[in-house]
Amino acid sequence: MPVYQINKGINKPIEFKGLKAQYIGYLAGGLVALLILFAVMYIMGLPVYVCMAIIMALGGGLFYHVFRLSNQYGPYGLMKRTAKRYLPGYLKFNSRKLFTTLKK
Repeated sequence: MPVYQINKGINKPIEFKGLKAQYIGYLAGGLVALLILFAVMYIMGLPVYVCMAIIMALGGGLFYHVFRLSNQYGPYGLMKRTAKRYLPGYLKFNSRKLFTTLKK
């Protein structure tokens, strides 16, 4: 009789080397952008060592920033933070008519 392993990662966010959920996509998108930037700088005629230095510095900053966001906000905190910006600071009503006419 075969023995099957149970997948214990159900309903947990994806995690890869400490990056959680959507931050994996942010890092991948940033790396693709850096690759395109390197190609553009190389085609423009900049020396390879200058291109590499710029890309390595920007890549290090990208890794640092994405890992910091992942650790600070977790899998859903950044989405909550951006959603919170759309909440009004306060609501102002001139009358109670809105609330008294609500159906119960």
